[in-house]
This record gives sequence, C-alpha cells and structure tokens, in this order.
Amino acid sequence: MENTAEDRFPYGKDNKERLPWEHYLSLYEKADPQEIARRLRIVYDEAAKSFQVEFLGSVYAVTWPDFQVTHQEDDMGYYPLEDMIAAKILVIRYLLKGEDSFPSGNFVAYSDMPWGNVYQKQFHGRCILRLAYGFGNKLDRFGKVLERMKGKKLELGDISYEICLIGRYYVRYILWEGDDEFPPSSQIIFSDNFPHAFEAEDIAVVGDVTIGMMKELDKRM
Repeated sequence: MENTAEDRFPYGKDNKERLPWEHYLSLYEKADPQEIARRLRIVYDEAAKSFQVEFLGSVYAVTWPDFQVTHQEDDMGYYPLEDMIAAKILVIRYLLKGEDSFPSGNFVAYSDMPWGNVYQKQFHGRCILRLAYGFGNKLDRFGKVLERMKGKKLELGDISYEICLIGRYYVRYILWEGDDEFPPSSQIIFSDNFPHAFEAEDIAVVGDVTIGMMKELDKRM
C-alpha cells in the first residue's frame, strides 16, 4: 500500500501545517526534477532520484517524488530539514518556485520586503524579540552557536553573524546586549535577492526555523 503524506510525516490532525504540507507535496510529486535542478543549479541524481540540497550549513539528500530527507555526516549535531515541518515546507517551496538569483551585496529589513510592512508586527514578535530575549544576555553562547552553523562573523552591533540559508540567500543576525537600563535588542536582515524565491510569510518562517535551530544547538552544546 502506498504511503500517504501523513504517513511520511506524522502530525496531529489539527496541526496548522498539515494542509500546506500536503498541498506542496502534491505539487512536488508532479514537478519535473530535471527542471528544478536546471532552474536552481543543484545536483539531481537520477539513479537515486534525489537532489543535493545545502541548507543552513549541512548537505542533505532530498528524494523525489516523496521528499524523504537524510543529511550527510558533519559536525552540526542538529538537522532541521529532517526534524522541522516548517523547514520542510520552506525548502519544498524553494524547490518548486525559487530562482538561482545573485544578491547585489545589499541587505534589507523585513519591513522593506514586498508586503513585509503588512506583517512587520508579527515578524517583530515571532523573530526579532525571540532572538533578542533568547540570546541578548548570552552573547558568548550566541557566537558559539553561529560558529557551529558556519556563520561569518561581522562587525555590526555588539555581535553579529551572516549565514547562508540555501543557495545564494543570506541572512544577518545582529544583537545588542541588554544591561540594567535597556533590554537586549536585535535585528535580522536579508540579502536583497530574497523576493526572487520567498514571499513575506516564507521569510518570517526563515526567522522561525533559524532561531529554532539556534536554540536547539544551544541546548546541545
């Protein structure tokens, strides 16, 4: 008997991610893997029926048409594309709709993205405040986590790093430490090519997934 989408990724019937996952998986099953590989300039192994996808510093094999995920051995220690349905939806949407777009070198805030101003309040709560209060008073831990994620150290704020999300899409995380007078604060900015592959809600999910990964790695270190 053929496995259903729910069999391949178990979740509760009331999970808000169930219907989007099933929708995108059905589109993925009908997609042309060679077209995806050409459009995104990624490797597709016809014999194994799998793409090679580098996501947040780790290399994964992602099968087609069933989107089964396995990571190549490395020292990361946590693999969100295997464990997080939000990461799976983000990547499957990238495979279906993304472009191999080059950034100009400029970075923009979420509010400067198309429709980003509409969702800025939600992004601020879901991502900016979560990052600030998660790591704003433990900058050393933040640095160790971002080094594990193969981040590039920057000279912004009190501490900052740039990571590669996927392809040529980059995210910068900037923290200012809290003290007795002021709470910690943060900023998250994105390479200016993000609108070529991601919509406003996708970009908010980027924050959810990456900060979730940071917190998980912090627990494991």
